[in-house]
Amino acid sequence: MEDKSKKLQRGLDNRHIQLIALGGSIGVGLFYGSSATIQMAGPSILLSYLVGGLVIFTIMRALGEMAVEEPVSGSFSTYANRYLGAFAGYLTGWTYWFMWIVVGMAEITVVGVYVNYWYPEIPQWLTALVVLIVITLINLANVKAFGEFEFWFAMIKIVAIIGMIILGLGIIFLGIGNSGQPIGFDNLWIHGGFMPNGFEGILLSLVLVMFSFGGVELVGITAGEAKNPHKSIPSAINNVVWRILIFYIGALGIMMILYPWDEIGMNGSPFVLIFANVGIPGAAHIINFVVITAALSAFNSGLFSSGRMLYNLSLQNNGPKYFGKLYKNGSPRRGILFSSLILLVAVVLNYIVPEKVFMYISAVATVAVITSWTIILTTQLKFRKSKTKKEIEKLKFKVPLYPISTYLALFFLACVIVLMAFIPDMRIALFVAPVWFIILFIGYKMKTK
Repeated sequence: MEDKSKKLQRGLDNRHIQLIALGGSIGVGLFYGSSATIQMAGPSILLSYLVGGLVIFTIMRALGEMAVEEPVSGSFSTYANRYLGAFAGYLTGWTYWFMWIVVGMAEITVVGVYVNYWYPEIPQWLTALVVLIVITLINLANVKAFGEFEFWFAMIKIVAIIGMIILGLGIIFLGIGNSGQPIGFDNLWIHGGFMPNGFEGILLSLVLVMFSFGGVELVGITAGEAKNPHKSIPSAINNVVWRILIFYIGALGIMMILYPWDEIGMNGSPFVLIFANVGIPGAAHIINFVVITAALSAFNSGLFSSGRMLYNLSLQNNGPKYFGKLYKNGSPRRGILFSSLILLVAVVLNYIVPEKVFMYISAVATVAVITSWTIILTTQLKFRKSKTKKEIEKLKFKVPLYPISTYLALFFLACVIVLMAFIPDMRIALFVAPVWFIILFIGYKMKTK
C-alpha cells in the first residue's frame, strides 16, 4: 500500500495551480473578516491592499525564482534547508505546517457557524467533524482529484465575487435596484473623508490585510506536482497576484461606494445587501452557501499543504521518517492523517471556544505566515549569492528590482510584526510565537544529539 520509491505525482494543470493559490488566499478573510479592516481604515483600506499586494508580488516573485529553477514539493522549506541551513528548514517547515493547522481550525469552525444559519439544531462540533472527514478523504485520493475539487470550490467564490462587482457597478452607474438613480461615488469621502482614521488607521489595517493574503504562497508547494513547472509556476504567480488585488480591491471598493464605510458589517453581510438590493430572492442563502464553500476551499488547500510539508520535513530529516512514505497513488497519506488527527482539537474546541478566538487564531497565523514569507525572501538573497554571474543571467524568472525590492519587503514585514503590538486582540501572538520558536529550537537540538 505504501512505497518509499514512489514520488509525488505531477498531476496538477496550470488551471489547478492558479485556483489552488486563489482558493488558499481568498477565504473567510474577505467574506467573514473584511468588516474589521474597513472599520480600522475606512475607504483608505483600498490603499492598504494595494501596498500589501505590491509586497506580496515581491514575495511571490522571490519564491517563483527559486521554484522555477528547483521545482520541489517542499518549496521554501527545502530552499531554506539548502541555502540557510538545517535549522532554517526545520523552523520553516514546522511553522508553515502549524500555520495551516491553526487556520484549518478556524475554517472548519466557520463552516459550523454558517451551517447553523440553516440548521440551528445541528451541533457545531458535528459539522466540524464531518467536514474534517470529507476533506481528509479528498486529500487521500490522488492529487488530480484534489485539484479538481479545489478548482470548482474556488471557482464558486470567485464567480460570487465577480457577480457582486458587476451588480455593484450596475447600482453605481445605472441605478439598478435604486429606482434608476445612479448612486455615484460620494460614499468614499463624505463620511469623515477617505482616511477617516488618519494614517494610523491604514498602518493598523496592514496587519489584517497581510493575514488575508496568507495562502498565496501555496503556488510554491504545488511546484513538485505541477505537470510543467517551468511554464505553469511563472504564469500562476504573475496572474494570481493581480487577480487577488482585483478581487479584494474591487469587492471592497464596491462595498464602500454603495454603503457608508461605518455601516458595513453593522446590518448584515455587505454581500447579502448587494444581492438583495437588485431583487435577487434568497440573497442571504446564496451568500451563506458561498461563504461555506470559501471556508471548505481554504481548508482543503491547507490540508493539502500541511501533508506535503510533513512529507518534505521527513525527507530533510527534519521530521519523523514515518511521514516520508507515500501511498500507492502518490499521496503523502501519513502526513495528511496526522494533520487531520491534530485538527480534531478544533472539534473539541467547538464546545468551549468563545467568538474572540477567531482574532486570536488570525494573530497566531499572521506571525506564522510572516515568518514563512521572511524566510522566502532571506532564502532568495542567499540563493542569488550562491550563483555565478552566468548562472544569474540564465535564471528564467527573476525578481524585479533585486535586491532593493527584496530588502524593502523584508522591512515591511518587520513593521507588520511591530504593528501587531498596537492591536490588543492580536498582541497575544507576540507571546505565543516565542514559545513556539523555543519549542522548535528544543526539538531541533534533541534531534541533532
